[in-house]
Order: sequence, then C-alpha cells, then structure tokens
Amino acid sequence: MKKISTPYLLLLPGFAFLLTFFILPIVSLAQVSTATPIKGGDIGEFEQTLRFRNYLEAFLESREHFGRSLIYALLATIIALLISYPLAYALAFKSGKYKNLLLVLVIAPFFTSFLLRTVAWKQILGEEGFVVPSLRTMGVISEGTTLTATAGAVIFGMAYNFLPFMTLPLYASIDRIDPRTLEASGDLYANGFTTFRRVTLPLSMPGVVAGTLLTFIPAAGDYINAELLGGPNNKMIGNVIESKFLVPNAPTTSALSFMLMALILLIVTLYIRKAGTDEVV
Repeated sequence: MKKISTPYLLLLPGFAFLLTFFILPIVSLAQVSTATPIKGGDIGEFEQTLRFRNYLEAFLESREHFGRSLIYALLATIIALLISYPLAYALAFKSGKYKNLLLVLVIAPFFTSFLLRTVAWKQILGEEGFVVPSLRTMGVISEGTTLTATAGAVIFGMAYNFLPFMTLPLYASIDRIDPRTLEASGDLYANGFTTFRRVTLPLSMPGVVAGTLLTFIPAAGDYINAELLGGPNNKMIGNVIESKFLVPNAPTTSALSFMLMALILLIVTLYIRKAGTDEVV
C-alpha cells in the first residue's frame, strides 16, 4: 500500500498548483462568460443567466481580429522556422567547440524582459534606428515610408521574440541525428538537397512540430508586439481582450478568451494529427 501511494503523494504538490492556478481560474472564467451585468449594480457585479449569446456577439464583433491574429501568428512561425532551422543545423553539426557559447547566445534574450525586447525592436525599426536610413540610402524604400505601425513590423517582431522557442527544440532534435546517417546518404550518391529532404528533415520532424507549436501558440495570443510595433489597423485579438478587460467587460472578455483557447486547441489538434511524428523513428 505504501509503494502504491508514494507516487500519488509526489504528484500532490503539482496537482495542487494546477488546481489553484489553472483549473479554478478556468472554471471561474467559464462562469463569467455566460453571465450578465446586474443593472444598477456596481462595476464587476454579474448574475449567472447562462447567456451563451455572449459568445456569438463577441465573435461577430471581433472576427476580424481573430483572423488577423491567426495570419500574423502563422507568418511569424514560418519566418522563425526559416531562420531557426539553418541556425539549429549549424549549432548541431558545425559549431564545434563553440557550441555551448552559441547556445548561450540563443537563450540570452530570455534574460531580458519581453517588453524591453519589443521596445528595442521598435527603436531599431523607427526613424532613430539604423534600418530605415540604410534602406532609404539604398533606395529600397522612399523618404515617406516607415517600418513601424505596419503588419510587417508586428510579424517580424513576433518572429524575433519567439525565435528561441523555435531554435531550441530544433537543435535538440537535429543534434540527436547520427552524422553517419548523413554520410551514408552521400555514399548512396544522394546530393545535399536529397539528403536534407529524405533524411535530415524527416528525422528532425519532432523538433519542427514542437518548435512551430511553441511559437504559434503564444504568438496567436500576443498583444505586446501589436501594441508597440503596429498601428490601429494591426490590432490582434489579444489587444481586444486587454481593452475589454480594462473597461471592464468581463463576460465579453471571458467569452473571447475561451474562444481563443478553443480555436488554438482545435488548430493544434489538427496540426498534430496531420504532421504528427508517430511514423518518425
């Protein structure tokens, strides 16, 4: 009996933490999402009326922001993947004795506040930075063109901020590939592209799946990049939730939060089924 109960006792602190800081807040959020403000009551007073129409009204009001959030998150994930895969490959196979130093440089942004990194990115892309004057000197952009308050700034800002989330899983997956496997592919007269397509990429798919999920999920709910780097036409669903939370409009805010969680969960489930790694051995 003692041996059976010990594992459950070890799980008890973790379960208590999840119950207190995840399950109970989710239940409370679900209750508020179908409530109605009490007429004549104080701000924040609601009565449970099971008004599921809150979800429909919230979606119709913010459907454009939902679509923009998913598109921005998808593009940021693709950009992060295109940047991180060569970086992770180089770290795994080409870094040599500098591997640990380069890994520290990859995770170094985590030592700085997310907000400060975004503000720094805003300064880099702003008029006072070096990017805009350099592009104008080369004739890439005109004198009146700016990079901030644009969709591109928001997307690249998210890709930059979440780059370590993509790089580290990719590195962990690629680093486990036996180099002799790649050499064997060359011995069978496969060129570099064929080796990458038929050997390297399939063996690194667990890292690709993990990295894209770790990047897409927080990017879809992000609002800092859209707030600091975007303009009025670049607001994401996170900005809408933030604004309605500060009004406050708790039922609508709760409904939007639940819909965002459900939508991301659906996308993640479909993605894992389509690009799962069960066949990768």
